[in-house]
Amino acid sequence: MSVKNFENKHWKESNQEVVFRHKTALEMISRGKVLDVGSGDGLFMEMLKQKDIFSKGVDFSEEGVKKCKEKNLTVSLCDFSTERLPFSDNEFDYVVALDVLEHLYFPEILLKDMMRVSGIYIIIGVPNFSSLPARAQMFFGDVPENNNPKRGHIFWFNYKILQKMLKNNNLQQIDMVCNTFWEDKIIFGRLMKSLVKIFPSLFALSFVIKIKK
Repeated sequence: MSVKNFENKHWKESNQEVVFRHKTALEMISRGKVLDVGSGDGLFMEMLKQKDIFSKGVDFSEEGVKKCKEKNLTVSLCDFSTERLPFSDNEFDYVVALDVLEHLYFPEILLKDMMRVSGIYIIIGVPNFSSLPARAQMFFGDVPENNNPKRGHIFWFNYKILQKMLKNNNLQQIDMVCNTFWEDKIIFGRLMKSLVKIFPSLFALSFVIKIKK
């Protein structure tokens, strides 16, 4: 099954729920024009709209684009795994890709094009494939949840790979927020939030990073 067919099947059968990456990315945006790359069913664009922030979306899934248009959201169909984004240089203040890059064989190509259409900021969110829970699952002979084929993840990010990608493209990280396990627990929550700041490669479940060109 191709990546495009996988995503069409996913958006035909599923809808997004508001989770850590959406709430965190929204807090990183104050005003301006936003492009949501991999907009899916348009959930993040709806959240931006509620904040009175202008946005456009782009996705390579016909099913996702269809759902966006049913919500009267402005969205373009583009296979950004192989094509340039259909927008002008520096057209947007923010270009956002939440849980998108790990679904591509060559995510750095898309990242470069996001840099082109962004005038100032890029926000990306990716899972951490080397988290402590993932390592524990591998130790006991299980396939980590994020590595399961049903997730459609084909490029495995961790903190080291992510930082190397930013360095290779001369991008300046100005903010990073990570979620972690047990952070909602009364006893362990404060400890885990401290540990994830010190050792993100081990304790982060995912990363949301705000980048400046």
